[in-house]
Amino acid sequence: MTQSGAAPVTLITGGGSGIGAATTRRLLEQGHRVAITGRRKERLDEFAAEVGAGEALLTIAGDAADHEAVQAAVDTTVATFGRLSGVVANAGISTHDSLVDGDPAEWQDMLLTNVLGPAVLIRAALPALRDTQGRIVLVGSTAGVKNTPGNMYSVTKWAVSALAENARVLVTGSGVGVTLVAPGRVDTSFWDSRPDGVPDGPIMTPENIATSIVFALSQPPGIEINSLVIRPSGQLF
Repeated sequence: MTQSGAAPVTLITGGGSGIGAATTRRLLEQGHRVAITGRRKERLDEFAAEVGAGEALLTIAGDAADHEAVQAAVDTTVATFGRLSGVVANAGISTHDSLVDGDPAEWQDMLLTNVLGPAVLIRAALPALRDTQGRIVLVGSTAGVKNTPGNMYSVTKWAVSALAENARVLVTGSGVGVTLVAPGRVDTSFWDSRPDGVPDGPIMTPENIATSIVFALSQPPGIEINSLVIRPSGQLF
């Protein structure tokens, strides 16, 4: 595994489980140095022990929607590894309810995590990414490409789609690339809070999505993939 100062450095929010964990593993395998954040320090520690990447993996406990915590994570990553090559705004939650029966208090947490979180990550990371002509990947959803009726999670992911295009227009020409990765159904703990569990039908693995995230991060200078919508074959919406 490459440990040199030239090795790419990627910061991933929600990097200790699901799509974030799969992406972390893939990047480490390719010689990246990776910093991951998450609310639960014990989960981050468990994941670090599982991966066994040593100094190539940095774990930082913190809330992805807390701008001070996100700024500190970016600063710590740069101080530890010397640079920042890419960020992946992966942290996200769903209330699995509707405008008819949902709890507005739970919507607030979801809105902060899903929408404010990626925005403050971009804000915190842009200076370092401009220095390296790095990459920004926002993990959206097919629910942000085609509306799910009455679903506030869908609203948040439409906002992420808008944020990705907004950020792209902001930084285009600077060498910083922006990619929206919008997965369909993925078999992760995302579904644990859904009363009926994982919905019936085709489903992807976190590794499937990690492949696309790494693809976006690894484009050559001057090229950026702006949007990747990924569904398991057979998913209609």
